[in-house]
Amino acid sequence: MSLRRARIRLDGHPVGRLEETVDGTRFTYDAAWLRRPGAVPVSLTLPLRPEPYASPGLPPFFENLLPEGWMLEIATVALKVSKDDAFGMLLATCADCIGAVEVIAEEPP
Repeated sequence: MSLRRARIRLDGHPVGRLEETVDGTRFTYDAAWLRRPGAVPVSLTLPLRPEPYASPGLPPFFENLLPEGWMLEIATVALKVSKDDAFGMLLATCADCIGAVEVIAEEPP
């Protein structure tokens, strides 16, 4: 069962889905992305494969997209997201990240 979900895009192309689960998170590449000629992984730590990546928290690549320090303090107040809610902070801050990766919140299934 997934709780919150996000569509992951790379250079504007949908590449996979990140889902919050009761045990942590799960990242899965889209089958269409895996079939695409020249497809690249979203991160070297998440090589292309059809099987999902399960993690007790956010996978390190996604965790490293989160604000830190004083920026985290400002974001928690402005966005009303607990600093203990890494998935929520990712959804709130990473739709327009620096770089090629976008994390777009999806409606619950």
